[in-house]
Amino acid sequence: MLCPAIYPPDPTLGITDPQMLPSPKVVRRSRNYPHRPCPECGRSCPRERVRTRTLHDLGDPLGGRPRDIHLTYSQHHCARCRHSFNADMSDLAAPKARYTHRVAALAVRLVVEDGLPYQAASWHLWRDDRVFVPFATIQNWVEAGGKKGGRPNRDRLPRLGPRRLLGIHRR
Repeated sequence: MLCPAIYPPDPTLGITDPQMLPSPKVVRRSRNYPHRPCPECGRSCPRERVRTRTLHDLGDPLGGRPRDIHLTYSQHHCARCRHSFNADMSDLAAPKARYTHRVAALAVRLVVEDGLPYQAASWHLWRDDRVFVPFATIQNWVEAGGKKGGRPNRDRLPRLGPRRLLGIHRR
């Protein structure tokens, strides 16, 4: 029986050919809808096309296989406001991301809370959760974690005050 503190030898250690790695377990998810409300005007918009996206998720450590989510989603177009948009997938992953939120959260936790270096965290994710994440990607996730991603308010003036804005100095 496997204990949490005892790691058996990794069968993938020393493999240099990616074709020799275990094939991923494919899980199919669908966000394919015939109609969705437009985020701009709220009008019901028909489906324009159907796309597929692959997301890497935490794998099965007992089976030793990675897990991929093949997500089928619909793209919609609003004829009234000419806005194109995808069906909402924000519960699984960020827009244009290749990894799920669970993978990113675990990677950031390994680096921030456990204090692992990026390369060791990348190896830890493969060894324990069978998901390969390059350590540069983990570094980007950690560095972006503390920044605020809100839109700038263009209507407000800068916080310079009238004297510094006009270049008037007190003397």
